[in-house]
Amino acid sequence: MPAHEINPDKWIEQYSDYLFNFTISRVSDREIAQDLVQDTFFAGLKSMQNFKGEASERTWLVSILKRKIIDHYRKINSAKGQAEVKIRSNPDNGDEGNWLEQRVADPFDKTAEDNLENTELGLAIHDCINKLPAKQAQVFKMKTLLGYDTEAICNELDITASNLWVIIHRARTALAACLEDNWF
Repeated sequence: MPAHEINPDKWIEQYSDYLFNFTISRVSDREIAQDLVQDTFFAGLKSMQNFKGEASERTWLVSILKRKIIDHYRKINSAKGQAEVKIRSNPDNGDEGNWLEQRVADPFDKTAEDNLENTELGLAIHDCINKLPAKQAQVFKMKTLLGYDTEAICNELDITASNLWVIIHRARTALAACLEDNWF
């Protein structure tokens, strides 16, 4: 018997605020965040039979949402979109990997100059990420932007944890050098 049950009738009441806050911190656009949460609920309804009850309902929905966020970034990156990338720290997973996020201005304490500077920094980060080798960019986005844990990334990309940290280190080093040349 599964440890957790699924009850889609209560999803909006129980999880919509959490999922929206999770999403807005990663996409920084209210409409896109709302669409991604709605897509997550729809995908959850379509795949309810796949819910095994091994994780909580919220954890299961968050895993669906993370895939939706990845798909969103893949879509805008494959179309060479000029989407603004704003990176914010994720308090849920500590300070691990947040060296870049700490350079972005506090979103709640902004002047017009701060907004411009943050936009320019976001574009510089986006450009630098696009200059990374594909695997480095993918691992960096999954770990730092989307907050995936090490095990999930290793399983999805079929790499070891030590390989992941080498890739992350190389990506951070390359991003730091790129930002040094193009931003600071």
